[in-house]
Amino acid sequence: MFRLAAFLGLLGLAAATAVIVWSGWDQVILALAQAGWGIVLVALFHLVPLVVSSAGWRVLVPGKNRPSLALFVYFMWVRAAVNNLMPVARVGGEIACVRLMTAHGMRQSTAIAITVVELTLSIVAIFLFVVMGVILFALRVSDKNIVTQLAWGLVLSVPLLIALAAVQKVGFFGLLSRLFRAMFRDKWAARADDAARLDRAVAMIYRRKNRALACTVIQFIAWSLGSIEIWLALTFLGHPLPLIEAVMIEALIQGSASAAFAIPGALGVQEAGFLVFGGMLGLPHEVAAALAVIRRCRDLICYAPGLIVWQAHEGKRLLRS
Repeated sequence: MFRLAAFLGLLGLAAATAVIVWSGWDQVILALAQAGWGIVLVALFHLVPLVVSSAGWRVLVPGKNRPSLALFVYFMWVRAAVNNLMPVARVGGEIACVRLMTAHGMRQSTAIAITVVELTLSIVAIFLFVVMGVILFALRVSDKNIVTQLAWGLVLSVPLLIALAAVQKVGFFGLLSRLFRAMFRDKWAARADDAARLDRAVAMIYRRKNRALACTVIQFIAWSLGSIEIWLALTFLGHPLPLIEAVMIEALIQGSASAAFAIPGALGVQEAGFLVFGGMLGLPHEVAAALAVIRRCRDLICYAPGLIVWQAHEGKRLLRS
């Protein structure tokens, strides 16, 4: 799995490089030079949706004695760093943050359950955000072919959302346990109780409907705040767009990145998306490519330190053990 992700990452990196070269790398560099320190400001603004998303995740913790918001921001920071910068098909971050939560005193079943539910509700929130973006895009552009393709993409993703909800309804971990028991026989029997406990924990969180709804709404707000990053970046690049068009770009880019979840960081797919959708909204190719580079700079500025901190934490645990 790691080798496949690494291979896809290399292909994506080649595609991203090709996009920059095709757009005119010298013009892209000039555009980035004009943005200057604005690139750092855009990266720092990304902390706002990160904090909001962390608050939505924290809502799901059962009981009144929840870990602090600052601690959840730390969990989300490491989780996003692993998912955005490592070839883990966007699931390794969840495993890393569960380890962090248990290291800070949270029960493992609770940590896994709130992470699974938050991930599911975040997928629902981003789907709704992309739907909004596609509708706005359809009202803005005249090319009906691409609008039709985007609409079909949304339609085809609905059964996946339904399947995800259905699997959790019947007991996701129980299904995995039965599969592994069939594969490993008695060696897996001792894990059956753990799977049942996790399914009960997930079901308990979903029964708190108000908290689940609050998490979904907060995650939708967090995804929407990413539009301000686009608006700020374009302002610093000297090609400002109305905020509503920044919403369209962010929604379509997030939809493209979600569809390419197996490619580390959606390398290549994200850059091509900026070029295609930005071009349809009137952005010159070099500006769209520079916008894509700023998004990559944001990931490095925000998340590279997160990887270092996480590795330091794991190293201390290894030394203690």
